[in-house]
Amino acid sequence: MNSTVMQEIDNTYNDPARRAELVVGGNDFATLTDKVCSLVERPQPPREWYIALAVSSSLTLVMFAMIGYLILTGVGVWGLNIPVAWGWAIVNFVFWVGIGHAGTLISAILFLFRQKWRTSINRFAEAMTIFAVCCAGIFPGIHVGRVWVTYWLAPYPNQMQMWPNFRSPLLWDVFAVSTYAIVSVMFWYVGMIPDLATLRDRAKTKTRKIFYGLAALGWRGSHRHWHRHECAYLILAALATPLVLSVHSVVSFDFAVAQLPGWHSTIFPPYFVAGAIFSGFAMVITLIVPARKFFGLKEIVTLRHLENMCKIILLTGSIVGYSYAIEFFIAWYGGNPNETFAFINRAFGPYAWAYWTMISCNVIAPQVFWFKKFRTTPWMMLIVAIFVNIGMWFERFVIVVTSLSRDYLPSSWGYYSPTWVDILTFAGSFGLFFTLFLFFLRFLPMIAMAEVKTVMPQASLLYGKHRGVGDYHGDIPHAHEPKYWGEKT
Repeated sequence: MNSTVMQEIDNTYNDPARRAELVVGGNDFATLTDKVCSLVERPQPPREWYIALAVSSSLTLVMFAMIGYLILTGVGVWGLNIPVAWGWAIVNFVFWVGIGHAGTLISAILFLFRQKWRTSINRFAEAMTIFAVCCAGIFPGIHVGRVWVTYWLAPYPNQMQMWPNFRSPLLWDVFAVSTYAIVSVMFWYVGMIPDLATLRDRAKTKTRKIFYGLAALGWRGSHRHWHRHECAYLILAALATPLVLSVHSVVSFDFAVAQLPGWHSTIFPPYFVAGAIFSGFAMVITLIVPARKFFGLKEIVTLRHLENMCKIILLTGSIVGYSYAIEFFIAWYGGNPNETFAFINRAFGPYAWAYWTMISCNVIAPQVFWFKKFRTTPWMMLIVAIFVNIGMWFERFVIVVTSLSRDYLPSSWGYYSPTWVDILTFAGSFGLFFTLFLFFLRFLPMIAMAEVKTVMPQASLLYGKHRGVGDYHGDIPHAHEPKYWGEKT
């Protein structure tokens, strides 16, 4: 692919007199459309895509085989025991829900704050969110034991007058995660409609015309369509923003409302939200660095986008590190010996290896982003992002397992180890995630073309007295009034 020889253009400099360009390489609307659409329209995807799909789909089959084995045999095939009745299933659930946070954060919160740099990466992040939530939803479903009655979690009218326990945090999860998934899918789809219409208009085959035509919902790009589209997008962004904060807060209640030492803490909601954003951005970098190389997107997803994400990882990683430290202070200041023991046990008990892996990956590794060299070198970012992903999984493992394995009663203490079924199921969830993501890359526009065009110089913002590079429509007064069209300064 010619993308491999494309030169990296550094646009991370800051000129106080001029906005930094968010699309480099001299691209205009036509070349941007051609580059993004060609990824979907080419007859054959690159060879790397086939290799990745073969690996990920194989892992997906392994996961479904493990789930089938679990259903036929029972949850005894997992490493669960007494006292560790929650194991990898809940760890994986919280991990995947956390991964899903960056997408809506980039799309909704950064949109409301008019952060223009989000436009090149938001489609990636939104897709990642949906696929991560799909993976997350599997684990509580199979953890209940009798999978065939998971619909009992839904409060539906029935002749037995049986209702879910609304006081259970696990039921709160059902409502929080399902609401988050529905809003995220709607937000993703509504934002993609103009780009689907572009693919429809460029389609060469009847099948493509029908598929993208149905998906585009009759979009014609009229003023009325744009007006309603932007209203709907704004409303969905406003709905999704509180969900980013609430979903992982609710997930943290699974632990915080319990009386178990190490779980019963008011710091859990903000701590979980920061950790979710932290891991989500790390996963976005993990996905986007290889994708921009293999699909030739270095001029659209620039070093500036990557550097901004590294800064957010540094910020949220510092918050997470502060939370780790303050937990020890809370345990000491509360004067509860059981709480104090729980945290000392985490750092120096039988699971100390997991705790220090967590600290190394989540607290120490992101600190390299203080240096611009690490923030602007893609392969260095990728390594740090992978460390963060590993560290965040271990964080959930430490929280779940260390507290359960040594609670109030020393006579019931135990040691938890995963079985091969646990490990293969977790590996298979990555297969499902990457399989869905690869299909997204192949059949849908991975870059939000319509949104990126609004932050390009050609969006008539170089015309008129309100000169600027990169902005949204409406941010600069009178920028789009007809009297300024063609008045080049």
